[in-house]
Amino acid sequence: MGLATPWGQKDPEMRLNVLLLAAFIALAPAAHADSYPSRPITVVVPFAPGGATDVLPRLFAEHLQAVLGQPVVIENIGGAGGTIGLARVAKADPDGYTIVCGNWTTFVSNGAVYKTSYDVVKDFDPIVILPANSHLLAATKSVPAKNLKELVDWVKANQSKASIASAGVGTGGHFGAVLFQNLTGTEFPIVHYRGGGPALQDLLAGHVTLQTNQAAVFLPHMREGTLKVYAVLADRRLPQAPEVPTADEAGLPGFHVSNWNGFWAPKGTPREAIDRLNDAVRKIMAEPNVVQKMINLTYEMPAGDQLSPEALASIQQAEIAKWWPIIRAAKITAN
Repeated sequence: MGLATPWGQKDPEMRLNVLLLAAFIALAPAAHADSYPSRPITVVVPFAPGGATDVLPRLFAEHLQAVLGQPVVIENIGGAGGTIGLARVAKADPDGYTIVCGNWTTFVSNGAVYKTSYDVVKDFDPIVILPANSHLLAATKSVPAKNLKELVDWVKANQSKASIASAGVGTGGHFGAVLFQNLTGTEFPIVHYRGGGPALQDLLAGHVTLQTNQAAVFLPHMREGTLKVYAVLADRRLPQAPEVPTADEAGLPGFHVSNWNGFWAPKGTPREAIDRLNDAVRKIMAEPNVVQKMINLTYEMPAGDQLSPEALASIQQAEIAKWWPIIRAAKITAN
């Protein structure tokens, strides 16, 4: 009595309990995947509410709630170019219930511009890329050039007169200006403003010559004839303006400036949660009404082969390899 017996002679009830425990352990990952999410998800937006960078995550949060069956809450944590919000997410529990909606600035350029408490690659797990805002190159309407090749020739011949606006140090427009000068072998003033609004107003007034900015900003003025748009700074034309060639087509290959967006999670988030979120976003981006809304807002939908977490990681790494040397050579820092 009380002595151990060979496995085959143990109490049948004990043997059954052991088998049930083993089965539970084996099925636990699948059960976790099926149950995620079981509570609200917080999406950190590392910028202030109301701006362009706030529109996209709110639109996706609304649709994610319907697909996932749980509330999706937006938390705006702005400041320091988005680095404060990313620092918060980097330290969050990697359980799939805190993610961040970031972009090219937060996950590429900030890694070279700011000294941060986190690493933009090592401290995050990519989930999925989101629609992008490609930049256009525009000039004040008094510039005589009829196409991009003529514009480059005009700038080379008028470097003492030319200038290019940016919305501020470290913005996409700033990097676009630096890349334009690098590719054309020119050097002329980059004029920094406190925001895109004042920069655009001076471009329209002819106080500055050039600017790169998002399509949503320039297209209305192009159609009104109040400024000239020379190229899409991406590898394909925009469906909203198919008449505008890409910079590659127009004679300045490699002049790409695109503010792409994406979702990331803290490093170590379970793959089951990553895959569930990725699948949900894919479903949302396949909805015709969402596609049309993105087109109306001048966003570009990502290609099908860009939608995996691994694809977003590759895109980010390629952009870092391209831009960090440019940023560092130009000595652009915010610290």
